[in-house]
Amino acid sequence: MRSLVLIQTENQKILSSSLSALAAAKKLGGIIDAFFLGEDSKTLISDLKGISKAYLAPNHLLEGQIAEILKNLSSDYTHFFAAGTSEGKNILPRLAGLLDIQPITEITDILSENTFVRPVYAGTALAKVQTKDEKKILLIRSASFEPDNSHKNAETPECVMISEENLSPYPVTFIANENTPSDKVDLETAKIIVSGGKGFKSAESFATLLEPLAKILEAGIGASRAAVDSDFAPNESQVGQTGKIVAPDIYIAIGLSGAPQHLAGIKDSKVIFAINLDPQASIFNNADYGLEADLFEVLPELTAELEKLS
Repeated sequence: MRSLVLIQTENQKILSSSLSALAAAKKLGGIIDAFFLGEDSKTLISDLKGISKAYLAPNHLLEGQIAEILKNLSSDYTHFFAAGTSEGKNILPRLAGLLDIQPITEITDILSENTFVRPVYAGTALAKVQTKDEKKILLIRSASFEPDNSHKNAETPECVMISEENLSPYPVTFIANENTPSDKVDLETAKIIVSGGKGFKSAESFATLLEPLAKILEAGIGASRAAVDSDFAPNESQVGQTGKIVAPDIYIAIGLSGAPQHLAGIKDSKVIFAINLDPQASIFNNADYGLEADLFEVLPELTAELEKLS
């Protein structure tokens, strides 16, 4: 067995989600190689433990030809791993299409080289799935694999630069990649998340009540789909089955009912604390602690008390 793991970097750091994908590959066993998404990552290769070979590609090839590059490398590999980030979900399904292979997504456990566990029915059940494909294309749920960058016999891996040979012309012209600077905590790595729902009633109250609390707690800000659809929060804040899957130490759910689709994205949280005015809200059935109260009264008081302690 030989696996290839897609490694994402940001600000000259390897993303925690990619280390989770590496942990999944290590659980499977065998030889592991890495494919870095960016030639600027060369200085990070020595920081990655437990891999045999590291691939780098010129940035202009990474603008749209990653799946084709991986296809050209596919004869050497039995398994392809990536975290279920937007980047991973963009690349591996395209590779699966090129290889005519069924990808397996949202993997939460690896039982053998061809048997995996993934959630079904909005996370209310787990399915054991098995594939007979010669090559396995696997998107893992980062929250289910503890980021791992350790190895007993860690040696600097061989570095291989991808060339442009055997690549067909790409029909799309890349213009620019614009990243909006943000000081907000990343939801996928946050230890604490405060999340709001439609109970905030407006985008203004969502911002004025939730953001000060998140700042004091150094927490990420999440939102239910209903809140995002109501333009209370941006799409990247959405937590749940159709948003981000999170696993913080503390998840504070405020003014959201607890729909099954939202619960599917937070079930790996260590502690769930809910605040809701409706005593029948289903979020209380899934919370470790609950407070039946009006968020418009509680949040200013809670923020004020936390400010005294900070």
